[in-house]
Amino acid sequence: MRPLARTATAALCTVTALGPTAACDTFFDDARSAAPYARLTGPEVVNKALAATRGAKSVRMTVETTSPEGPVEAFVATDVRGECTVTLSMGVAGTMELVRTGGTVYTLSDAAMLRSAPASQARKLTGRWVKPATGDRHAKLAERYCDRKEFLDLLASKSGTARKGKPATLDSVPTLTVTGRTDDGTWTASIATEGKPYLLRTRLTDGARGNGRPLTVEFSEFDKPFTAKKPKISPA
Repeated sequence: MRPLARTATAALCTVTALGPTAACDTFFDDARSAAPYARLTGPEVVNKALAATRGAKSVRMTVETTSPEGPVEAFVATDVRGECTVTLSMGVAGTMELVRTGGTVYTLSDAAMLRSAPASQARKLTGRWVKPATGDRHAKLAERYCDRKEFLDLLASKSGTARKGKPATLDSVPTLTVTGRTDDGTWTASIATEGKPYLLRTRLTDGARGNGRPLTVEFSEFDKPFTAKKPKISPA
């Protein structure tokens, strides 16, 4: 509809005493459809974003939360083949790098991460790539970050409470803000409104996860291939 025609139709629909008309219905339908995901409910928008994000061949994630040892930050690249790289920083607990390729996991830890190991072993392993022992809890924790589904499922279970908010931008990308609640907290999601409806960021407040720790996950570089290179293993 041309601008002058839209203005005239809006005026007519405002002052007419003749009641609803086809022209008025069309005008207001057009106005509603101009808003991002105007014809979808909040839960439908979230489910659409979750499906798109699950379906991406690869994705990068930045994860921020807290632990008893301090702030936790993870930088993750993962794909549908199961290939994955993680850099996990756990405050005073130290930093670990992880590579999973061909179904095998390799880790590299700093001295802080190995402080509970015998001194001789810590000296030998610090800063070297190894295949972690089966019971290495830090390696298991780091590998969990490879699974985008684990983070998406946190939001999926709360999607029924979703309410659409206002259009916004995230790193210059147009988004729609969607909010929701849980029994003990709230969540916020930013969903792309141009191209595929990817979930770009989600944040759960302290109570929303049931463990008193907030969680923020940012998703980026969808479908961009990456290589998880097998590191050179240090000799035993």
